[in-house]
Amino acid sequence: MVGLPFTKMHGAGNDYIYINGLSGVPDNLSELSRQVSDRHFGIGADGLVVILPSDRADFRMRMFNADGSEAEMCGNATRCVAKYLFEKGITDSREISLETLAGIKILHLHLKDGVVESVTVDMGLPELTPALVPVLSENPEKRIAEPYIDPRGREYRITAVSMGNPHGVIFVDEITDELVLGEGPSLETASIFPRKANIEFARVLDPSTIEMRVWERGSGETLACGTGACATAVAAAINGLASRHTDIRLLGGTLHIDWDETTGHVMMTGPATFVCDGIFYPPK
Repeated sequence: MVGLPFTKMHGAGNDYIYINGLSGVPDNLSELSRQVSDRHFGIGADGLVVILPSDRADFRMRMFNADGSEAEMCGNATRCVAKYLFEKGITDSREISLETLAGIKILHLHLKDGVVESVTVDMGLPELTPALVPVLSENPEKRIAEPYIDPRGREYRITAVSMGNPHGVIFVDEITDELVLGEGPSLETASIFPRKANIEFARVLDPSTIEMRVWERGSGETLACGTGACATAVAAAINGLASRHTDIRLLGGTLHIDWDETTGHVMMTGPATFVCDGIFYPPK
């Protein structure tokens, strides 16, 4: 039986299976993602990331959710890709350009004793135009804390931001399991989101600190979401709830987000961690 070499990594608890596809790519990546992500019959992960050659950047990344759907972007995965490429000797550069379905991201590696301790990712400009998020809105320019009434009559004030993938950010006084696990699934597929959305429930602790939990499109609740942290930081700033420089506290750790006043780019800094290498034997 032929096995598939893999590496498991996580960024603040957001874990993916990483496949080196620089010399060749397995068939049916969507099905493979479902198989490896299964926490009982597979390896266990939030999804699959394949590292590929690129004719537009240094490398290219494809990312699949646990349900097999392909996503445009994953901030935590980009940091792990940078660590993978550097520490496995594939590149010796401390700045890597990475092609994603959400555009080319620039990864800045921070080293300590030759080990990648953290990575800063230039996530680019946040997109607030509803048609481009995409999200339905009464305001064609921005959807900021606009009410959404769900089929049961519950109201949520949703700020919509795209960081290459769609996010709906909701600020609350308390983040509970009932809210995240109970309401996250229906909000992910709400009629206002034509391509579904990642849903962030956020509580502002002070102008530079935000607590957040996320229900991710195609994966359910995860311990961290890099694009979600960026979207939450942007949403907090435009709602006047926090500064443009914030620590986002997630279940799996903390990410630091800087929304640059000059360039408008969102910069995300956080850890990347190896878990294990192994061989996966796909079920017949």
